[in-house]
Amino acid sequence: MENGRISASQMALMMYPVVTGTGIIFIPSLTANAAGNDMWLSPVWAASAGWIAIFTALHLHRLNPNQTIIQYSERLLGKFLGKVVSLVLLFFYLVMNGGGVRIYSDFVTGSFFEETPTYIIVSSMMLLSAFAVRGGVEVIGRTAEMLTPIYILFLLLVFLLILPDLRPENALPMLENGFTPSLKGAYTPQSWFAEFFVIAFLIPYVKKEKTAARWGVISLIAVTLTFTATNLAVLFLLGEDVTAKLNYPLLDAIQYISIAEFLQHLESIVMAIWVAGAFVKFTVIQYAIVLGTAQVFELTDYKALVFPLSFLTVLFSFWGIVGEADSTYHSSTVFPLTSLIMQTLLPLGLLLISYFQKKTGLFPR
Repeated sequence: MENGRISASQMALMMYPVVTGTGIIFIPSLTANAAGNDMWLSPVWAASAGWIAIFTALHLHRLNPNQTIIQYSERLLGKFLGKVVSLVLLFFYLVMNGGGVRIYSDFVTGSFFEETPTYIIVSSMMLLSAFAVRGGVEVIGRTAEMLTPIYILFLLLVFLLILPDLRPENALPMLENGFTPSLKGAYTPQSWFAEFFVIAFLIPYVKKEKTAARWGVISLIAVTLTFTATNLAVLFLLGEDVTAKLNYPLLDAIQYISIAEFLQHLESIVMAIWVAGAFVKFTVIQYAIVLGTAQVFELTDYKALVFPLSFLTVLFSFWGIVGEADSTYHSSTVFPLTSLIMQTLLPLGLLLISYFQKKTGLFPR
């Protein structure tokens, strides 16, 4: 079904924007509401969900080599129950991708293209992602290899340009109420870090699987540093009270950039960061959805499913989501819980069953 192969470094470059693609815009505000001045520490605690996701995906793969989670779920749980669990997981990713596309479109239309209908932004992004998915994992890997370094470069440029306006005293007092606020603030971003479990769909196609763990950890560390640096920069610049009230704090932070009254109004940089990261994110998730669906129904080729499932993702970006308020509510309440269940607890359950099967030999390999 999939003849393409990617390197472990390409996998890492694919996963970096999968996690940061929507989180970098949303997480500062969400963590500020829960953690206050300690919002900068929340991504560090939340990264534990990423460690668990990578550990679980890698160990499941070692116990079930050359298979995605869809394939070994059926072997571990039985054909019927395995298919049910797989379909529920794929439905979760479908809803997640639809919600992510809606967050992306609301940001773009609300901040840059106010006269452009939302469905145009959503449809154009998913159409572009669909063409990439049809190209296969190798095309997606090469695309990430090209776009992710540019994405990171733009982020570094933003951080450098706002340095003169940062006021570290805005972070004081630190840990005034201990670690409890920062731990509460970690609840929402853990759902983004848990998206590292998507590598369960990619590892079977990595050329040198032994290096997958190292590159997965490198990607996780890079994501943690990015979220922590973003929260610190926004906190130092705007303060926690202002940050908590803004939908897109990073965009507002960019508006402070003014060097010699010449280099200013650089909101287009945020636009470039957002589009590049979002494209890779939606493409990788959509690839997992399409590949997994084809494996559930035991098809010989997944390409016929690309456009129908992309259209379904567009529909899910509108169903139940009226506007930015609904997106914020979903991201801060519904998504963290469902992500915890589907991307942390479910994989850990499958891992326990795999260990049990290996020890007892009750299920044929």
